Amino acid sequence: MSDLVRLEVEDGIGTVRLDRPPMNALNAEIQHGLIAACREAAERSDVAAVIVYGGEKVFAAGADIKEMETMSYTDMVDHSALLQDFTRALARLPKPTVAAVTGYALGGGCEVALACDWRVAADDAKLGQPEILLGIIPGAGGTQRLARLVGPAKAKDLVFSGRFVAAQEALEIGLVDRVVPAAEVYSAARDLVARYVGGPAYALRAAKEAIDRGLEVDLETGLEIERQLFAGLFATKDRAIGMRSFVEKGPGKATFEGA
Repeated sequence: MSDLVRLEVEDGIGTVRLDRPPMNALNAEIQHGLIAACREAAERSDVAAVIVYGGEKVFAAGADIKEMETMSYTDMVDHSALLQDFTRALARLPKPTVAAVTGYALGGGCEVALACDWRVAADDAKLGQPEILLGIIPGAGGTQRLARLVGPAKAKDLVFSGRFVAAQEALEIGLVDRVVPAAEVYSAARDLVARYVGGPAYALRAAKEAIDRGLEVDLETGLEIERQLFAGLFATKDRAIGMRSFVEKGPGKATFEGA
């Protein structure tokens, strides 16, 4: 894992910390670091949920333009795979994820936030996809995940204009899920995912996969994905624990093992 990205684990919650001052520009090293951090978080049984956090001042102000400026077409043919891989690794992390957004989440930074299940933003945060101002388009999933989240018309507004979106507007259009004072962003993100610590890990994984994969296919295919994942959970200990607890004690009292 890169020195620019680290995974810190406390009380069942993993924090993927971006640490490239002053603006957490997402160069190739930090992109590889995110892939490694997501892989480790996915594999560790002591991580039930993940927060992506850039620190108190900024989430990530975008890709490293100085790094990309001198790239040729053939250079970018190769590099563009990494651009999609690092956000794909986060989107496919089989555990609940939340972006804790302070300061700016722009370009690649916004795309990192879009790859999470939820986004908690500071009340003075700014989000956006300003790539059009550089003569390019979002390349790390922004045209696809943004449109699926806020709808195609609003996504076109943001991508075509490149404008920055203030936190309150981001909340109104569904780009973020909560807006809190800047000093409370990380704690609010922890509160959001703390409920999943000690939960039925494989059921949570299946629920996330069913929803995310189902959004990409027709209804009948989505229903088949759901059916197979549902049936598969009958091979888990937590399914037996949950149903036995429900019968004996009523709902919401099971103590799961994550197995």
